[in-house]
Amino acid sequence: MRDGGRLAAAVEVLTDIETRRQPVQEALKDWGKSHRFAGSGDRVAIGNLVFDALRHKLSYGHVMGEGSPRALVLATYCFGWGHSVSVLKKVLAEDPHAPAQLSDEEEEALSKGTSSLETAESHIQADVPLWLWHYFSKAFGDEAVGVGQSLSKRAPIDMRANLIKSSAQKVVKRLSHLGAKESGLSSVGVRLEPVSGAKKSPHVQAEEGFRKGWFELQDEASQIAAILSGAQPGEQVLDMCAGGGGKSLALAGQMGNRGQIYAYDSNKLRLAPLYERMARAGVRNIQVIDPQLGDLTDLKGRMDRVMVDAPCTGTGVWRRRPDTKWRVGETALEGRLSEQAQVLENAADYVSSGGKLIYATCSLLSAENDDQVAAFLAKRPDFKLVNLEGTWQDTFSDETRRPVFGEGGTVTLTPYHCDTDGFFIAMMERG
Repeated sequence: MRDGGRLAAAVEVLTDIETRRQPVQEALKDWGKSHRFAGSGDRVAIGNLVFDALRHKLSYGHVMGEGSPRALVLATYCFGWGHSVSVLKKVLAEDPHAPAQLSDEEEEALSKGTSSLETAESHIQADVPLWLWHYFSKAFGDEAVGVGQSLSKRAPIDMRANLIKSSAQKVVKRLSHLGAKESGLSSVGVRLEPVSGAKKSPHVQAEEGFRKGWFELQDEASQIAAILSGAQPGEQVLDMCAGGGGKSLALAGQMGNRGQIYAYDSNKLRLAPLYERMARAGVRNIQVIDPQLGDLTDLKGRMDRVMVDAPCTGTGVWRRRPDTKWRVGETALEGRLSEQAQVLENAADYVSSGGKLIYATCSLLSAENDDQVAAFLAKRPDFKLVNLEGTWQDTFSDETRRPVFGEGGTVTLTPYHCDTDGFFIAMMERG
């Protein structure tokens, strides 16, 4: 396929997403099944066009004067991928499978560039849904637009070196042919910078180092949450919302395979990948608790640390899942708030006297973060907030990637401040 056909395909997929309200990955998969002539490079390019258009849905729609799938794809090709209007016109003219030629209005909008964004409303400049904008303004003030714009960029590929078998330095050397480097904040972090345009990201799971368990895919923000937990060899740790086990595995490496980690999740299917990941990583100190068969009763009051990576709206991972930006609604937020309060209350009972409760989300909404912590502490006077600002300064030396510290020392990471996914971390100690 040539670029014209790829542009038409991206318009088709975005239209499908808009009309059928389906997740972007499903829409791309459906398109691929019905267009089997498309090669892998074509599918990657189409997917990149679709994702980039969704990342900039409001700002590109403003510049083009309307937010139709066609307008967003054309804007993405020019503004996001750096092609001139003359190149676009040639692509449209030479490919019989391309969308129709530019209208006078489209050509004028594309030729003017993005300067009109300077006078647009703040949420449009930031590409943040209007109903969420007050949360961003409350949390970040004058930096809110910058935070929103940073969430509209492509994300790097972040990996965590498995300390049981390797180190960040060894992984960087093993992946030198891909341009890997140490990620900078996390001592076990390795990073590949995001590709641009139609390029395909490296498939790092196919690398020998991955198959041997030298590293796992994990965003640096999630790695930092494990580091800030302070888990030590020999401790008893409960990962209350373990999911696929990313933090459990990070804690296992941090603890040198000593002590005990209990990985629990209310959804049995989310835990399924952990068994294979444990075997590949050489981890021996994780006990997976099946929610249907297992029982946490014996763990109450015994855990040195309880990690709660709570279910949330996922506003911090919009770089990786831009379609969720436009699918999350107020009803979903209300449901998450109720779940978070319940899981925090449940988790508290497992913390020992003097033990730590770590609450984390991949959200940047204060309602899911500092407000939840404040509500929990108001109900549980036996817990107090631990100020993590000093711990951060002692642990991370890069002052150019400093997070936002909340009142009492909570930590909020953003791609704008830290070049990581958006993430919130709070630690509470039981008296």
